[in-house]
Formats: sequence, C-alpha cells, structure tokens
Amino acid sequence: MTKPMTSFDIAATAANIADARKASDITLLDTAQISCLSDYFVVCTGESKTQIRTIAETIEQSLARKGLQPVGRERDSAFKWCLLDYGDVVIHVMHKTEREYYQLEQFWSHAAEVPQSQWLDPSLQTQAS
Repeated sequence: MTKPMTSFDIAATAANIADARKASDITLLDTAQISCLSDYFVVCTGESKTQIRTIAETIEQSLARKGLQPVGRERDSAFKWCLLDYGDVVIHVMHKTEREYYQLEQFWSHAAEVPQSQWLDPSLQTQAS
C-alpha cells in the first residue's frame, strides 16, 4: 500500500515537474501558518502559452497517476496563467508579465519560502517525463 502524499509532497512534486519542464523563478511558499486557504503555494514562470500549458498539464497528469485530482482549475483564455487547486496546495503557472502584475510573492511576503534545497529532487523530476 502506497503512503498518501502530504501537502509538502504534492508541492515538491509540482515544483520538480515545473523545474523539469524548464519553468523559471520557481517559488514554493509555506502558507500553513498564515492562511486557512492552503499549506503551500507553488509559483513558477513559463515563457510561452505552450510552455505554461505543458507545465500545468504535466503536473496535473503526474498527480493524477498518484490518484490526485484538482478540486479546481482556472486559466485565462490566452494561457498566460493557469491555477491548479489541490486543496492544501495551490499551483500557479504564469507568464512573466502576469507574474509581475499579480505579484503573488509580494502579497504573500509573510509566508516562509521553502529553499530549493529542500524540495529539489532529481528522482521526482524523472516522473515528469
């Protein structure tokens, strides 16, 4: 029997998939102590609508193989941003202009950023392939 994924496992998996799909400025925020909305936010940047769609779809497919489905998903019609809501983890894949506009890290500046050394895992990156 497989151990259920924790919210950190979900966030780290999403961040690693984003990294494997060449997203930039990947930020994992620990929001558990400051918000009842989620335990973690993952925010990353894609350079084009194709890359943004690919990152989001790969994350969703990978987590689906682990039995997880988002409780919500949103995106704009031009695919300049995409949000996947897994309850305790919210994943934002955004184009640089949208990321600068929404400034999520500034809005959640009181959240602790999880250092990349704590979530980067080459074994998780291979699951994105």
